[in-house]
Amino acid sequence: MNRLIELHLHLDGSLRPDTVWELANEQGIDLPLHSLEEVRNQMRVPENCKTLEEYLERFDLPLLVLQKADALERVTFELVEDLAKAGVEYAEIRFAPQLSVQGGLTQAEVVEAAVQGAKRGMQAYPGIRVGLILCCMRGDTNEVLNLETVEVARQYLGDVVCAVDIAGAESLFPTEHFKKVFDKVQAYHLPMTIHAGEAAGPESMRTALSFGTKRIGHGVAAIHDAELMQELIDQNVTLEVCVTSNYHTKVVPSIAEHPIRKLFDAGVRVTVNSDNMTASGTNLGKEIEILKNTFGFTEDELAKMMEYAWEARFLKD
Repeated sequence: MNRLIELHLHLDGSLRPDTVWELANEQGIDLPLHSLEEVRNQMRVPENCKTLEEYLERFDLPLLVLQKADALERVTFELVEDLAKAGVEYAEIRFAPQLSVQGGLTQAEVVEAAVQGAKRGMQAYPGIRVGLILCCMRGDTNEVLNLETVEVARQYLGDVVCAVDIAGAESLFPTEHFKKVFDKVQAYHLPMTIHAGEAAGPESMRTALSFGTKRIGHGVAAIHDAELMQELIDQNVTLEVCVTSNYHTKVVPSIAEHPIRKLFDAGVRVTVNSDNMTASGTNLGKEIEILKNTFGFTEDELAKMMEYAWEARFLKD
């Protein structure tokens, strides 16, 4: 396997705990935690995590310190650094600009800070190429913010900002509620990926496909619908699968019961990703070891997955 490619990675779920502790002190944030060890524990998903909603609570603490431009630039740089040191050649990092406007920044300023961090990381580590995916968020009161995210993505789309996504509590806020947002994404011809088929079933994925996406975040619910699996194959749709994360959010009752092997064997374009390196205590290398040791993936099969990822990447030139 000659290259490592990460397509599905959340910035706020992959911060260094010591950076969060340091930034909180620098920014004068009064945390309900009293040590770096407590910060580490708060940012890590408990093994007995029961739902996606409980999993998403792990993002509350990192977001407290991500309301300032210098902090956003720093953590983006550090994540690029961590990925480069782990041997990742290409990565797409995603985050929701609307979650960092509590301190007075605009979404555009949030994105500018992250772009600067990514560029600084690529200058320091020329062996890695990084793109930024801007996430809209599932909710029932944030349509204006989501539409603004799409406008900002249109404004900054280029050699770093590369696509739009929607993330959040899929079972509480079904994908079809966000048609207006993705109508605009399509009207602007913006590349997209959509979280679907994680906490909700195949119907969420069908809705995502109706919006025109060729990539789906997670998408493991397809295993329950043979017709949908065939559609994914016929339409060359790539799934960004995150095995450890799917166990933590109880998409599957155990890692061994994850459908990644069945999806791959059926011919679905499956890729392997870490989702949230800090929250799930993982990285791309660990995920690959799970595929080898639990599911018996060979080097050739893993190379095929990386080929799928390379072909599905948003930054082509």
